Amino acid sequence: MTTTYLTHATLVLPDRVLQDSALLIEDGRIAAIEPAPAAVPAHATVIDLRGHAVMPGLIDVHCDAIEKEAEPRANVLFPLDFAVAQVDRRNAAAGITTPYHALSFASNQFGVRNNDTAATLVRTVAAYRASSLVDNRIHCRYEVTDAAAVPVLEMLMAEGVVDLLSVMDHSPGQGQFKTLDAYLSYMMGNHGMSREEAADAAAKKTAELDGAHERVNRLVARAHELGIPTASHDDDSPQRIAAMQALGVRMSEFPINLETARAAATHALPTILGAPNVLRGKSQSGSMRAIDAIHAGVGNILCSDYQPSTLIASAYAAARQADLPLNEALALVTANPADACLLADRGRLAPGLRADLIAVATVAGQPMVTHTWSAGRLVFSAGYPAGAVQHAAPRQAVREVA
Repeated sequence: MTTTYLTHATLVLPDRVLQDSALLIEDGRIAAIEPAPAAVPAHATVIDLRGHAVMPGLIDVHCDAIEKEAEPRANVLFPLDFAVAQVDRRNAAAGITTPYHALSFASNQFGVRNNDTAATLVRTVAAYRASSLVDNRIHCRYEVTDAAAVPVLEMLMAEGVVDLLSVMDHSPGQGQFKTLDAYLSYMMGNHGMSREEAADAAAKKTAELDGAHERVNRLVARAHELGIPTASHDDDSPQRIAAMQALGVRMSEFPINLETARAAATHALPTILGAPNVLRGKSQSGSMRAIDAIHAGVGNILCSDYQPSTLIASAYAAARQADLPLNEALALVTANPADACLLADRGRLAPGLRADLIAVATVAGQPMVTHTWSAGRLVFSAGYPAGAVQHAAPRQAVREVA
């Protein structure tokens, strides 16, 4: 049985922060918070984390960085097993112990988003789980205009390799692409299309909206039968929120404006916002600032979207910008996504839970992950130069729960 004793750390618990504290890991679980010295086995590996904050491993419900690992340039595909191994290492270094790799089933013509290629990538991730550093999971994104993806997704769900299903409508004139020009610019920039090719794609996508409601209803119903959490993408109005909830969707990803985020809260749908949006102070597509939703109390979850390294940085930034206690800000990337995705065994520092943990230190003014444990295994460790780690407690005050 593997036993690790973390000492002299600042522990970030759900309701408070413990200074100069300790935590015991045994056999992949958190065995105790501040255990009595007699309870620590003599054979335990002792790690002194003076100057570090220890918190739950991050849970990232939406990151499509795996697509860039597989296809770093348009139509340049790397071997998929190579891509999966590399993104696994990236997540360990970023402190993301439960990544949901977001793979799009959007068409049959755009590189890794080709339905067959995406399905192969899903299965490659699943096959790699026995060798992985972190708990790799799959978030399948269904483009509602693609009828051909429905049987592919149904097969993957039946195989048990889908952990989250979201539905998205990227047709021009709504959601992320508020205008036709926005859609054309995206297709030309991201997929290397000429303007004429992008215009043809726009016309085809609009024409393929017929039957979308029935297809979404079919997939969401099947996901619920199998206990797979569901989300909608780029909701742009309270009416859209109501329609998605009526279909049984459980989360709202990237609501376009504050009115829509508030409607999601009214309907008890957790909202998922982009960590890069928090760091940059704006949306890449002209939608609302994520920090505004957090300020308003209707931003529940942060995801890394396309850049894993932003997740821990955005939690600290949200604490500063929204004047949140650190333990509450960290819930955006730990406890809240765990609850939304029905993961009762992680997301908090508490005895009995899975020992997915990270240690964070301030280095050159930045919160940096220095250690990552996945189910009690040390899967990442960074040795910064002597004196680089600033020995200070987290700056934010903690609002304790009575």
